[in-house]
Parts: sequence; structure tokens; C-alpha cells
Amino acid sequence: MTGHWFEGLADHMGSAYLRYSFTKGTAKEIDALIERLDLDGDERVLDVGCGPGRHANELGRRGFEVVGVDISQTFLDVAAADAPDGVTYHRADARNLAYDGEFDVVISICQGAFGMSGGPAAGETLDPDLDILAGMVRAVRPGGHVLFTAFNAYLQVANMIDGHEFDAERGVHRETTEIRSETGEQTSSDLWTTCFTPRELRLMCDRVGLGVDTITSAEPGDWTPRPPDIDSPEYLVIARR
Repeated sequence: MTGHWFEGLADHMGSAYLRYSFTKGTAKEIDALIERLDLDGDERVLDVGCGPGRHANELGRRGFEVVGVDISQTFLDVAAADAPDGVTYHRADARNLAYDGEFDVVISICQGAFGMSGGPAAGETLDPDLDILAGMVRAVRPGGHVLFTAFNAYLQVANMIDGHEFDAERGVHRETTEIRSETGEQTSSDLWTTCFTPRELRLMCDRVGLGVDTITSAEPGDWTPRPPDIDSPEYLVIARR
């Protein structure tokens, strides 16, 4: 397992990550996930880039069996401390998943693993997110669903802020932001987020053997189906192996 810039950020924030406003729509996001995939609670779910476990634990509270994986042991410890029965956590690199057809549903949502391996985490790899997506496809059974969110490239480019950078070749946005620890200690951290257009997402899915059901615009806590636009922060992809 190679290093990842996200680990230092997670180590500093710990459970303070759950104070951010975008984490407050967890229950609504899981409501939408269950409705849009027509789940009945018997499915086994893999959460890739689960972070501190907000989605995995919410699914577990609703009776699902869930495995959460993340590269940050700090986040996994936070997640496990609040885990209901049926939810387990393991440290793993999403760029090199080892599962093989073991899950009914695989997700990577809301600043999960997909889209977070740009910048120094990419090394010489042009598209580490393709490796992540391919691993998610391997992990789901034939006919199973893969659901993930991706940052909207149109929005990022149209709203560039002084001091931020956008790598047009790789589609990676870099910003420096202030993050706080559980005790309120503040530090600066660089964030690299890879951004996508709906066309790119369809091409990626096709390449790894996913049939796209829908690509819709999304924002934290609101997954109401609506056509892709240039103003929403994310796209939500629902596909099937």
C-alpha cells in the first residue's frame, strides 16, 4: 500500500470531519440510495472510501450488511467506534481492491475514494480513478449495482478562486484550505480533487464493463433525480455490472 496525501488530512481531523455541513445529509442520501436502487435490506454493500463511516453505519442501522474500506486508519477507528451490528471496517487502498464478486452493491460517495487520488497520489498513473472504478466492478456480483459520485468539472472551472489551480490535462483541482482537529487546532492542507464531465464518466464506465442506468446532478443531502447540469457540485452515477 503506497502513501496517499489524504492520510495526513484525516489524521489531523479525526471525528472533526463530521462537523462539516456537507456531512449532515447522510440519512437523506441513504434514503435516496435505497429508493433509487430498490433495495430491500438483504443486500451486502461495500463502501469504498468510507471515511469515518457515516454512510456505512447508517446502512447498518437499517439492517444492511456493510463492509467499509478506507486508506485512513484514523477514520476507520472513528467509524468502528459507532458501528452497529453487521458493519465491519478494513484498511485498504481503493486503487488496489482485492474483492471478487462478493457484494450486491458497491458505493463510493460524497468525497469517498473516487476522485480523491489525483495530485501526488497519482504518481505516474494518468487515471488512478479508472483503477478504483475497475476494482469496484470486480467487487460487485454480475448484475449488481455500482453507485458513485464525482466532482463536476464544469462547476470547478467556472468558479476558480485566486490561489487555486486546475490541471487541464488531468482534470485535477488543487486548493489549500484550513482544517481543524477534534480539539480545534488549525492547520493548512492541500486538497486534490479530480473532476469529470458526464461524457467522461460514461466512457469510464463502458471501459470497465459497467452499463450506466443514470447520471444525474447531485449535491450533499439532495439526490433528487435531475438531468446533469453545469451548476451542481457533483454527479451521481448509477450503473450495473
